[in-house]
Amino acid sequence: MTDNNRPLAVFDLDNTLADTAHRQRFLERSPRDWAGFFAAAPDDPPLARGVALVLESALECEVVYLTGRPERCRADTVAWLAAQGLPDGRVWMRRNDDRRPARSTKLETLRTLSRGRDVRMLVDDDELVCDEAERAGFSVVRARWASESEALKDAQEREGRT
Repeated sequence: MTDNNRPLAVFDLDNTLADTAHRQRFLERSPRDWAGFFAAAPDDPPLARGVALVLESALECEVVYLTGRPERCRADTVAWLAAQGLPDGRVWMRRNDDRRPARSTKLETLRTLSRGRDVRMLVDDDELVCDEAERAGFSVVRARWASESEALKDAQEREGRT
């Protein structure tokens, strides 16, 4: 149940709440193994700083999850969030055939969310997403607590995959 009076706190998943380091190997191959990359997502360990920020934010905000993962990963994603004890919240995912850069898809969703609701903050690890969100006037927390992956950055920006 949502409370339309509470502001929204919007959280990314990969490398913000979920540590994807163990599945980066699937993106370092040529061609990239997307099926393997997403199939390994249920085994992601949680990132303590991200989880703590979600729990803290839930005291004042309605939590919403915004991921570049494709819709076909919904069941695994929702199960992972529940297994971590994270608050219930709507999960916004990329259409299975959407290959636009994450900075485009996420900004579009943020604008949709902000119609009639206050978006208190976006928490994301993707610097380009954060830059675009800030330019559009959103408050951003840059999730810099996971190890960086050049393969994942490339996938987010050029291949529109996560």
